[in-house]
Amino acid sequence: MEPVNIAMVCDFFHPNVGGVENHIYMLSANLLRRGHKVIVITHSHPPDRVGIRWLLPGLKVYYIPFPTIASSATLPNFLTFLPYLRSIVLRENIQLIHAHASLSALGHEGILHAHHMGVRTVFTDHSLFGFDDAASILTNKLLEATLRNVDAAICVSHTGRENTVLRARLRPSRVYVIPNAIVAEQFKPAPDTTTPGPSDTITIVVLSRLAYRKGIDLLVAAAPRICSKFPNVRFVVGGDGPKLIDILQMREKNLLQDRIEMLGPIRHSDASKVLARGSIFLNTSLTEAFGIAILEAASAGLYVVSTRVGGVPEVLPADMVSFSNPDEDDVVRAMSEAIGVVSAGKHDPIQAYERVKGFYDWAEVARRTERVYQTVFETPSYDFWTRMRRTLDLGTFVGPIFAIILLVDCLFFAFLEWWIPEREIDKVQRHWDREKFSELARDYEEQQRNDARDAVD
Repeated sequence: MEPVNIAMVCDFFHPNVGGVENHIYMLSANLLRRGHKVIVITHSHPPDRVGIRWLLPGLKVYYIPFPTIASSATLPNFLTFLPYLRSIVLRENIQLIHAHASLSALGHEGILHAHHMGVRTVFTDHSLFGFDDAASILTNKLLEATLRNVDAAICVSHTGRENTVLRARLRPSRVYVIPNAIVAEQFKPAPDTTTPGPSDTITIVVLSRLAYRKGIDLLVAAAPRICSKFPNVRFVVGGDGPKLIDILQMREKNLLQDRIEMLGPIRHSDASKVLARGSIFLNTSLTEAFGIAILEAASAGLYVVSTRVGGVPEVLPADMVSFSNPDEDDVVRAMSEAIGVVSAGKHDPIQAYERVKGFYDWAEVARRTERVYQTVFETPSYDFWTRMRRTLDLGTFVGPIFAIILLVDCLFFAFLEWWIPEREIDKVQRHWDREKFSELARDYEEQQRNDARDAVD
């Protein structure tokens, strides 16, 4: 495929840390390595992340001065983002906008505005949503309106694909499945890692946002029973969130201060050090599109116990994980099974690392994403009247509302074309030096290997 100029658009990006943020960064870095030009457009993080910043290995980030309202998401404003986006697209000669996350207002607006400039669009959905509560209904209708004219969509699991197709009423032929990946070297277990015996202390690691959606209520209910049933078991819990007080109260009530260690917020760079302390990783999520934390734990050599929800059953082979229903009794049962496997020496951490390393690789994710881009450029784009007709098909009530938004957006774009003509916008003239990039990439990879060795040490 010929090199393409790509803009990743999302509210969720560094310096915040999370699955979406890491996905965008790693995908961008590997697309750069394949010769494409990639920039990221996100909101600002005052006082130091405003304007243009550069991240290794040569990733240009535009931090737009928009305030956030909740969970690092900006307020949906269908018009104020257009002047910024138009200027950036013209300056950087962007050919494709790749938006991420259903709850990202910037992502939705980027897809809406892109078609005015003849820019192709791709959307990646990282989450699962329901169909029976007010928040999900509103989010699903907004997603349906945004993706009505998108050129292609990507999901991180087959379960996520089915969910997105139903929520947004998309044609399945336009929705692709490309899983997440990890840099396995960052989570490599130490060569002398040994499996604990029946009488050795078994450490269960929990790394999660301490929120209801992550099933922390299940953890609170099951942990005292597990500690009572297995005297040689202890917990290490890392993370922060609204359910932290519930875990602390449970620990106090059951006098488990010496059995449950609370680490507080954990930086992603320190996750491998925490995982290296454990033998079993526990995930109690109530909904999960993929579960990147599970993959990181398996790469670090831990045996995984997880609730059977969303796309989690697609992540690991059956002999590397024990599943439970999102139920207290079944979590205890699955944990008992895992402790038996680990105590009997039936789980080899080094072998688990080698298997995960072969399963998931960011270079392969970038290659498959590139194939989606190529398919998009080989298909004809929608003209204005086709987009208007497809928008009206959203429904008797919603269709006209979004059609009016689309029409006003077109008129505002025409005004900007007159007010700030394209010829008055400075263009980025510097062409990417592929040899220089190769040198940066080698330095970056060497730094990653050094960081991985330091984490093991």
